[in-house]
Amino acid sequence: MGEGTGITHLPHGGSAIVIGAGGGIGAALLRSLEASGQFETVWGLGRHTTPALDLLDEDSIRTSAQAIQAAGLPVRLVLDATGFLHNDTWSPEKSWQQLDPAHMAHSFAINAIGPALLMKHFLPLLTREGKTAFVTLSAKVGSIGDNRLGGWYSYRASKAALNQLVHTAAIELKRRHPHAVCVALHPGTVDTGLSTPFAKTGLDVRTPDAAAERLLAVIHHLQPEQSGGFINHDGTELPW
Repeated sequence: MGEGTGITHLPHGGSAIVIGAGGGIGAALLRSLEASGQFETVWGLGRHTTPALDLLDEDSIRTSAQAIQAAGLPVRLVLDATGFLHNDTWSPEKSWQQLDPAHMAHSFAINAIGPALLMKHFLPLLTREGKTAFVTLSAKVGSIGDNRLGGWYSYRASKAALNQLVHTAAIELKRRHPHAVCVALHPGTVDTGLSTPFAKTGLDVRTPDAAAERLLAVIHHLQPEQSGGFINHDGTELPW
């Protein structure tokens, strides 16, 4: 697995961080990065880790960032693998008649506000020496230009908001760190609890490990001029 991780364009050593390490893709990314030997330390953060990180609790985000900063290693890669699509209470809306303010608020809290707070506390940790990357997992259905089917109001809108937040943060980041990359990355359809109930026949569904390798290969090829972009799992740009 280590040979395929494709993150050698980042300088060797330092630390990598996976947020949402308890999820399907997050756990696979964590395994792949640990196996690569590219980093001195790989942090896996989530609600049940030490330190614990909960997207709904900014204090936990701040505390986690402070713990990593105190470790003293240069941060080279931050991967946000969090996201919310459905739970036992809410499913993606098929019609505006199903719009629910609590559902929408929760989607935005996890898919947009939480990642924005991650950028607030983790972007300043990126070392200014050499290439670094902050990558958050977005979704192709968050593309306004590609929306031809409608539905999924809360998920689409919250991921579109995430894309705007990433683009805005990348502009500010470039002023401070011209070699850094900050992007929104669509992982494709992955066999996880988030997407499996909605996977349609004929879709190219990947295992979490295969998806992780593909995502890391894309990160490997990212250039600073792509910072702020919305990137597909094959490395191509997606429409806003």
